[in-house]
Amino acid sequence: MSTVTTMKCACESCLCVIEIEKAIKKNGKNYCSQNCADGHPNGNGCGHAGCECG
Repeated sequence: MSTVTTMKCACESCLCVIEIEKAIKKNGKNYCSQNCADGHPNGNGCGHAGCECG
């Protein structure tokens, strides 16, 4: 049996894979950044290299 320690950010347009224990948690979902967790209210992406979410 293996334990899952990483997953894709819950933001649909985000490409980031994150460590679950370091994720920002909101409404039972795991996000890579506060911008993703808040639904990109200012249209800003997560700021991670290679990811254009927002």
